[in-house]
Formats: sequence, structure tokens, C-alpha cells
Amino acid sequence: QVQLVESGGGLVQAGGSLRLSCAASGRTFSSYVMGWFRQAPGKEREFVAAISWSGDSTYYADSVKGRFTISRDNAKNTLYLQMSSLKPEDTAVYYCAARVRRPYYSNMATYKSTGDYDYWGQGTQVTVSS
Repeated sequence: QVQLVESGGGLVQAGGSLRLSCAASGRTFSSYVMGWFRQAPGKEREFVAAISWSGDSTYYADSVKGRFTISRDNAKNTLYLQMSSLKPEDTAVYYCAARVRRPYYSNMATYKSTGDYDYWGQGTQVTVSS
């Protein structure tokens, strides 16, 4: 069983920055592929970014590429999402997710569907005002 707890959401003006964190339980965090997703009101949950177990491979949705950075600290069992140049359309509940099952593929573009992940956090609200 893996528990994920997001934090760091809030209200920010357009052009501002936020850093989200996701604290994970479990001794094998360093072996999980991790991802960030978001869901705006009335819309489906969408992929934001994914990162390999070691952190050396990442993949981003086109809508956030160049503005968001996913990273992880395996010593702290924590996943991060640094968000910059925020836009009103980034407003959503942000979720972190963990994939624990195998097989493992080195191309993080493989893991951009909600069905690719096994565990989810409760989400944190990000609101960007114009």
C-alpha cells in the first residue's frame, strides 16, 4: 500500500510560481515511476508530467513544457512540481500518482494515462487569477 499526500497548492496571480510537493509512504519510493495530473471543473483528469524512478528521465504535456519542472528526492520520499509562468488555464486540482507495477519502460512518454498509475493522492487546489 502506498499513500500519497500533496501540498503546496494555493491562489496565485498569473505569471507567478508555485511548488507542489507529494509525500509518499513506503520504503520503495525510489523504485516507483511518479506522475502529476490535474483536473479542472467539468473536465477529465489530464496528464501533466512523469518522472522515472531515478529522476533522470522526464516527460511533459505540451501545455506545460518549459514552464513546469518535475523532480524527486528519493531520500525524502518526496515528489515535486515547480510551476512557473502560471496561467489562468492552469487552474485545477493537482494530483500526484505512483506506478508500482511492472514492466518498466525507460521512455516516460509511456506513462501519460491515468490507467498507467496504481495509487493517487487526494489532490491540492491551484487557482491562478488573471
